[in-house]
Amino acid sequence: METPVANAVDTDRLREDIETNGRFGATESPDDAPGHGRTVRTGSEPNRRARDRLVAQLEAAGCEITVDAVGNVAGRWTPASADPDAAPVAAGSHLDSVPEGGIFDGPLGVYAALESVRAMREAGVAPERPVEVVSFTEEEGATFADGLLGSSVAVGERAVEDALALTDADGRSLAVALDDIGYRGEGRLDAARWNAWLELHVEQHTELETAGVSAGVVGDITGITHCAVEVSGEANHAGSTPMAGRSDALAAASEVVLDVEAAARELSGAAGGAGSDDGAEGNEPTDSAAVGTAGSLAVAPNATNVVPGRVELGIDIRSTTYASMESLVGTVESSLARLEAERGVETTLVREFDVEPTPMASRCQEALRAAGARAGIDTLDLHSDAAHDSMYVARVTDAGMLFAPSRDGFSHTPKEWTDWADCAAATRVLAEALADLAGA
Repeated sequence: METPVANAVDTDRLREDIETNGRFGATESPDDAPGHGRTVRTGSEPNRRARDRLVAQLEAAGCEITVDAVGNVAGRWTPASADPDAAPVAAGSHLDSVPEGGIFDGPLGVYAALESVRAMREAGVAPERPVEVVSFTEEEGATFADGLLGSSVAVGERAVEDALALTDADGRSLAVALDDIGYRGEGRLDAARWNAWLELHVEQHTELETAGVSAGVVGDITGITHCAVEVSGEANHAGSTPMAGRSDALAAASEVVLDVEAAARELSGAAGGAGSDDGAEGNEPTDSAAVGTAGSLAVAPNATNVVPGRVELGIDIRSTTYASMESLVGTVESSLARLEAERGVETTLVREFDVEPTPMASRCQEALRAAGARAGIDTLDLHSDAAHDSMYVARVTDAGMLFAPSRDGFSHTPKEWTDWADCAAATRVLAEALADLAGA
């Protein structure tokens, strides 16, 4: 049975918001995903247009707009029933995208939060607290830093000055990029002053689709470590350098790639045998959420007729258990030490980004489950395999996450898709939970 707030969520209005936003930075898409691709980098013209539209829609919904020094946008709705000095409840996500990403990742959470405010207004509820709709800057890390930039500033993890000094591949600073689009504001959005935070996001996995459920309540978010590895050998002529006399940096780095894959497969149980999840005596415990990926490679001098002299390698490690992340980093360290001894190369390893697994607040999880029950929408408990702004927000206030299904698990691609009915159902759960947490 739907409640007045859930019933006031307008599927067509939500769809129009997401489709219109998807036209900013629209890219060519594969035949099976027409019109569903977008590239929206922080500080770009499509980013400006997306921000402008959001601000206009927030103002139309009766929200007061603030933009902080790193471009985080917040729209606060303070109805007559609310104490303007009370700690607000907040919800949102991000508007930036990866190159050639999808239209739902980020914008669904922002516009679902806005639709929740509209639904509360139209249902005539009387919350005791203000409600804020938030769009964080540079969640994806496609242009500046490694991701979660705006939220890291909002929780005090990164200084405003340090964030503004970050540069893109062309050397343009975040400060200049935000000035260029008119979204370098003042001050710092302070997430610690929120009473609670909720974020709706596409699942980027297949659990909800498999279960036939429209909303997933997230219990915890995976931790993530980025390792920057450099392997230095000796560049030399590919024809005149004997095989026995080579110090091939790429051949050595290739062993690191395979070592990471093998360790992650064994730890996750994907390798079978020792470390599989059959519970046999003598087997090491497994962690099905553990993954390791060598995702970037830069080879120098990168010429077919030259023995590679230097390789820069980017490694992504994730799990919902920090001990598993440490284990995989240990694998990288051991691999590098072995290669120095066996191949005569020199190596370095820097953990450029390290965020521990993050549990969501039980209070927020319970509010989301109860909201689903009131709205007549089934929910499923699960965890997140991807990083989200809520990881940082959870450090300073109660945070919760809600997922909507992803068709075939596709994300960060134009093939990313969430049915409009599922978008609306998850938004109804979000709106109900926000109303509850705001004391409506």
